[in-house]
Amino acid sequence: MMNLQQFRVLLAVREHGSLTRAAEALRYGVPTVTHHLGALEAHLGTALVARERSGARLTELGEYFATEIAPVFTRIDRAERAVAELRDAGTVTLRVGTFSSTGSRLIPAAIAALQRRSAVRVEVVEAEPTEVLRQLRAGEVHAGLVYHLSTEPGFIGDDLVQRPLISEPYRVLVAGSGPLAARAELDLAELAEAAWVCSRNADEASDRVLRRVHRALGIPMRELMRTDDLAMIHGLVAEGLGCALTTEGAVDADFDVVLRPAVQDLGERRVSYVTLRDAAPPAARSLGGILERVVAERR
Repeated sequence: MMNLQQFRVLLAVREHGSLTRAAEALRYGVPTVTHHLGALEAHLGTALVARERSGARLTELGEYFATEIAPVFTRIDRAERAVAELRDAGTVTLRVGTFSSTGSRLIPAAIAALQRRSAVRVEVVEAEPTEVLRQLRAGEVHAGLVYHLSTEPGFIGDDLVQRPLISEPYRVLVAGSGPLAARAELDLAELAEAAWVCSRNADEASDRVLRRVHRALGIPMRELMRTDDLAMIHGLVAEGLGCALTTEGAVDADFDVVLRPAVQDLGERRVSYVTLRDAAPPAARSLGGILERVVAERR
């Protein structure tokens, strides 16, 4: 039966041209080298090495066999390095939850950087922040990119580690060619007739801000549509059909839309990278550091 030690001995003899030098390179004794060669030749039923006064050389069949087995060790070395990397990463597949808009601008670049230095695979799950946090606590993802209001420090919870990445003020998204774009600042009290494009999830941060402001002003909030499709949101606003509440990082420059601040305090949206406090694999922590660098470079 053949084994890797026999293959290593044959390749060492080919490289060093001597049983003695091959033994020294492998840190074997010469009898051990002779034993492995004899066992391999017996298994294959042919001589693989010709002993000469000046040393040893492979026979024609020995050279053919050595050429065929050499790539095996290249693959073995590569596999050993990959296993060591995955062992150190703490997982073979890193699952990350994220939201669209800002997430789509950060996560791809961070994943590419992680995979340039690690064999770990990455799977991305798109979901709203509350769902990402549920998946994280349930062990369905290893990390998540979420957003929340600056006034909600307890949104994430003490069981998670939070890395703040971006803090952006909420602004009103209006049609670039519409009358509201000509104003330097908007007063929502004067926009009682404006229709708003809202999220499908009524608990979404921007929707809560809008409801809070409208309650404080004592005016009803008109909804044009509920959707999480960014292209639809931008398209409706660009046509002057409604307004939306968003941040600079979520604006699609392909649409004729602009952001305007409001007289009222709309607060800030904070984007954070979160992991479980006691169960995050090293790869998840590494991805967090990469995200911080990506954000810093883009600033």
